Amino acid sequence: MAYISVKAFAQKTGISERTARNYCAMGKIEGAFLTGKTWNIPEDTQLPQRINARNHKEMSLLTALREQKAMKMSGGIYHKVQIDLTYNSNHIEGSRLTHEQTRYIFETDTIGMSTEVVNVDDIVETTNHFRCIDLILDKAKEKLTEHLIKELHGTLKAGTSDSRKDWFAVGEYKRLPNEVGGQETTLPEEVHTKMKELLIEYNAKKQKVLEDILDFHVRFERIHPFQDGNGRVGRLLMFKECLANNILPFIITDNLKMFYYRGLSEWGHINGYLTDTCLTAQDEFKAILDYFRIK
Repeated sequence: MAYISVKAFAQKTGISERTARNYCAMGKIEGAFLTGKTWNIPEDTQLPQRINARNHKEMSLLTALREQKAMKMSGGIYHKVQIDLTYNSNHIEGSRLTHEQTRYIFETDTIGMSTEVVNVDDIVETTNHFRCIDLILDKAKEKLTEHLIKELHGTLKAGTSDSRKDWFAVGEYKRLPNEVGGQETTLPEEVHTKMKELLIEYNAKKQKVLEDILDFHVRFERIHPFQDGNGRVGRLLMFKECLANNILPFIITDNLKMFYYRGLSEWGHINGYLTDTCLTAQDEFKAILDYFRIK
């Protein structure tokens, strides 16, 4: 069988060499194989119809995120979501890493610090949060389960100083009572029952709307099932469920933090506080999608 280069294949099919190389790496070009760093493509191979027919200007968000994750693509929507969602969610919980430091860790897998003192847990939880985002992308269409929620928590807190404490249950529900915003939360011995009830009620809804996702989030945070990390796990779950239900997702940024807290505390009395905050966050995220031409 005769083989052609990436350049020749790109010219033949009308795509860029970079795209052709990415398709080879993702296994989308049947029969292509590497010799050293050079791709060899069967001469008679055609570009798969499903790729050739796709209009990338109309690519769905979840498809774009998954494809760019697989390609390890830099500078796209996946790259931005990883950095922005991780930075903002960690910052809400007190991380001192800057947006630039978060970006540097994601892009280089190294720490570029000078004389600044940095909390080791902030670094570990940042890298762990990147893995959590990958997890919710992989399982975006799966229904919510206790196992998945615990897996997210275990991924987020793995290797932190908390994981070395005997009383801190990484990837498991809390063992000691805790408060959030000065308010009592569900007692440890009642968490499993409350979480099971919440998930049964939520998963019973065939078609979920934004209000359903926000209601789940508030109730999850009021249960506060884990010793720590509940806010970040909860916001990851919101992002996942928006993707699962074709709802525009959003990131709670620093400028929305206090409105977000007010919305959580007032839910059930004035739901509009949280709803309006999240709609504003959706508008901000929509502008990002417009830039990347993601529908």
